[in-house]
Amino acid sequence: MKTLTIKLTAPLQSYGNEASFARRTTNDYPTKSAVVGMVAAALGYRRNDQRILTLNQLSFAVRIDQVGRQLTDFQTVEWKKDTRKITYRDYLQDAVFVVALGHEDDAVIDNIKFALKHPRFQLFLGRRSNAPAGVLEMQEFADQAPVAVLQDLKWQAASWYQRRQQDSSLEIIADAGLLADKSSALVKDRVISFNQRDRQHGFRDIARTTVPLNQLDAQSSDLDTQHDPFTALGEE
Repeated sequence: MKTLTIKLTAPLQSYGNEASFARRTTNDYPTKSAVVGMVAAALGYRRNDQRILTLNQLSFAVRIDQVGRQLTDFQTVEWKKDTRKITYRDYLQDAVFVVALGHEDDAVIDNIKFALKHPRFQLFLGRRSNAPAGVLEMQEFADQAPVAVLQDLKWQAASWYQRRQQDSSLEIIADAGLLADKSSALVKDRVISFNQRDRQHGFRDIARTTVPLNQLDAQSSDLDTQHDPFTALGEE
C-alpha cells in the first residue's frame, strides 16, 4: 500500500457533523467525507459525478497534531422573502492535522497528489471560506499503511504550541480496518451524495489510538515567535 500524507492547517477549519439550518457544528478533526470532497474538487469532479464514490475506498487516518480552539460565528440569513434568521456556525482556530490516504494502486495516490498540487476547483478545509494556509504540504510513503506512517511522522505542530503542550501523546483516528486490535465506533461520514439538493452520508467504522510524543521528532517552524499568540501579547 502506498500512502500520501497531507498537512491541513489554516486560520479556520470546520468539519461538519450533524447540522441543522440554524446551527452548524464542527467535528474536532477532519472527517473522511471532507477530505474526499477536497480530493474530488482537486480532480475536477462535480458534485453529481459518480467517480466520487470510488474515493470512499481510500484507506484513511488522521492525526491531531495541534488541537484547535473553537469559535462560533453568527450570520443573518434571508431564508425566504422578507424573512431573516440568525444562524450559528462553529469553526476550529489554528488547528493542525495530518491526514494519511492509502491505496493498493500506487497510480491512484500519484493522481491524487498531482491533483492536489494542480487543483481543478478551489480547495477548502470543510467550508468554502476556509482556504488552506498556503500550498498543501505532502509526503509519499511506499509500502506503508496510513496508521504506520502517522506513528512515525514528525510532529507538525507550531513551535510555540509544542513548547506549551501538556499531553504526552497525539491521537490518531482511522478506518477501523486499519486498527483491528482497537474497539470501533460508527460515524456518519461516508459519502453517498454531494448533490446540494440531496446530500447524503452513510456510516463508517472508525477506531482510535495514540502515539507517544517521545517517539516523534519535532517538526521545527521558521515562523516560531511570529505566530505565537502569547509572544504577541508580550509573554517572554
